[in-house]
Amino acid sequence: EVQLQASGGGLVQAGRSLRLSCAASGFTFDDYAFGWFRQAPGKEREGVSCIGLPGGSTMYDVSVKGRFTISRDDAKNTVYLQMNNLKSEDTAVYYCATTDAGYGLGSGAYDYWGQGTLVTVSS
Repeated sequence: EVQLQASGGGLVQAGRSLRLSCAASGFTFDDYAFGWFRQAPGKEREGVSCIGLPGGSTMYDVSVKGRFTISRDDAKNTVYLQMNNLKSEDTAVYYCATTDAGYGLGSGAYDYWGQGTLVTVSS
C-alpha cells in the first residue's frame, strides 16, 4: 500500500523557516517523482515545487522560487521542502504527492497523496 506521511508544519513568524518532510512507503521510492502542493483557506490547491527521479530536475512556482528548496533522500525514502523567509501568504495545508509518470506543478499528474500538514505564518 502506497503511503505518504507529511510532517513538519506548525506556527511560525514571518521571516522564519520550516522544513516539511514526506516519508514514503509501499513502493520503490527511486522510481517515483514527487510534488509539494498547498491549499489555503478558500483557495484552490496549487503546485509549489516538484522533483524528478534521483538526479532529476526540480521546479518551483514563481511565488516560492528563491525561498523554498525541494530535495529527496533516497536512502531514507523521504522528500523535504525547506521553506525560508516565510510570508503570511504561505499559510496553507501542504500536501506531498507522488507519480511514476511525468511530473510537474499540476495536481493531475500525481497518483498518490499524503494527508497534509498545516503551516501557519503569522505576520
